[in-house]
Amino acid sequence: MRYICLVHFDVQATIAAMSPAEQRQLDIDSLAYDEELKANGNLVVAEALQPPENVVLVRVRNGAMSATDGPFIETKEQLAGFVLIEARDLNDAVRIAAGIPLAKYGTIEVRAMYEIPQHEQPAG
Repeated sequence: MRYICLVHFDVQATIAAMSPAEQRQLDIDSLAYDEELKANGNLVVAEALQPPENVVLVRVRNGAMSATDGPFIETKEQLAGFVLIEARDLNDAVRIAAGIPLAKYGTIEVRAMYEIPQHEQPAG
C-alpha cells in the first residue's frame, strides 16, 4: 500500500538556525535514508519543496481562475517536502516515517493514498 509522508517543520527554527556544516549533514542524512528506503523497496519518490514564499495558490470558482501568492497560514511549521513510500500497513508506514531525519525537527504527517475508483461514463 502507498503512503505519503508529508514533512512539516519550522524553517526559521531549524534550517536557518543551523550552521552550514549542520545543514550539509542533514542533507547527507536525508539522502542516505532515501537510498536505504530505495534499497528496501519502500521508496517511490522523495522531494524537498521550495520555501513558502514561492507558492502560488490556484482556485477555480464559477469557471474563473484566480492565482494568488501564498500560503497565508498562521503557523510556523510549513510543508517542506514529501516522501511517497510503499509499506505493508499503517504501522509500517509510521515506522518508516520515524526514520526521516527531519522528524527530529518537525512533524511527519502519514496518510494512505486514496485510489480513485474507475467509473463508467454515462452513455450519451
